[in-house]
Amino acid sequence: MSTLHDPKNQNLIAHQNSKIKNARVLLSVMLATYALVACSPTVKIEPPDKPIVINLNVKIEHEIKIKVDKELDQLLSDDELF
Repeated sequence: MSTLHDPKNQNLIAHQNSKIKNARVLLSVMLATYALVACSPTVKIEPPDKPIVINLNVKIEHEIKIKVDKELDQLLSDDELF
């Protein structure tokens, strides 16, 4: 007759306890992973409602200065002026 103190039964009980512990650890890891994934923030990229306006006044002003400088150079290089 087998009893709880029999070495074969103790090995079987230890093996079953080991499986239960492994299942608990696996379940805990799965729950922790699910909780971390469920709490992660969501990043949304949306276009703005209004169009983007870029002020090009600086560029236009720069072109005007270059044109005026060229005209002045031509005017000053004219020998008849002086």
